[in-house]
Amino acid sequence: MTGIYDDPWAYELACSFRDVPAEVDALLGWCAEQGLAPGTALELAAGPAEHAREFARRGLAATALDLNPRMCAYAAREAERAGVELEVVEGDMTRFALDRRFDLVATMLDSTSHLMTLDAFVAHLRCAAAHLSPGGLHVIEMSHPRDRLGDDPSVSTGWTVERDGVRASVRWGEPSDRLDPVTQVADDRVTMTITGEGTEPRVVRDVVPYRFWTATELDAAVRLAGGLEAVAQYGDFGAGEDAVPLAGPGAWRMITLLRPR
Repeated sequence: MTGIYDDPWAYELACSFRDVPAEVDALLGWCAEQGLAPGTALELAAGPAEHAREFARRGLAATALDLNPRMCAYAAREAERAGVELEVVEGDMTRFALDRRFDLVATMLDSTSHLMTLDAFVAHLRCAAAHLSPGGLHVIEMSHPRDRLGDDPSVSTGWTVERDGVRASVRWGEPSDRLDPVTQVADDRVTMTITGEGTEPRVVRDVVPYRFWTATELDAAVRLAGGLEAVAQYGDFGAGEDAVPLAGPGAWRMITLLRPR
């Protein structure tokens, strides 16, 4: 039996409520605000590498890195099918060593929740910093702290998506999936029911350990890693007049822009 991360097509379908082109618009808009016109981009813990593929569509020399070989194979196949050039590397986001630097390094979709310890988070940041060009940006998208600390979460644990005649009902976490107050880890139960034209009805089930990080812990990890400093934080994808403050009522993510010191 395989889990959600071993089924890249299903995982991408589950996340298809995201508007990846609009998110890349925001990422490039933030780069412009920081005086950066990126020509190279690296997506870490990329999974199906939707953001890296979108970077490639826009002419950036894009690389996607992920630990899961099935995700890597899927990302390479989808890039080829779309006719875009994408380098795919199988590797760990806490200990990778590529032979070049990148203008933009992105860790999206709360992939940092798979870093279970402060040491792992610091190692991730140090690796990212070592692969940044001078003046480059490392963008980290995390869940908003109110999802675990507040009484009114900004993200639902259940949603439905439809794409190409296929419908999926997703539940990512159940009310009984409690956050351990000591480790700050919750075992989120995932259930995805897939139906639609040309698709055999099936159910994907998994248990995904999730490590919750607070804003102050993120700040501590950055300071311990050294070499990076935060230059901006946002609560959603939007640049310029569309920017959403992290503490604003419309914030639903914690997005941090880091630059080399």
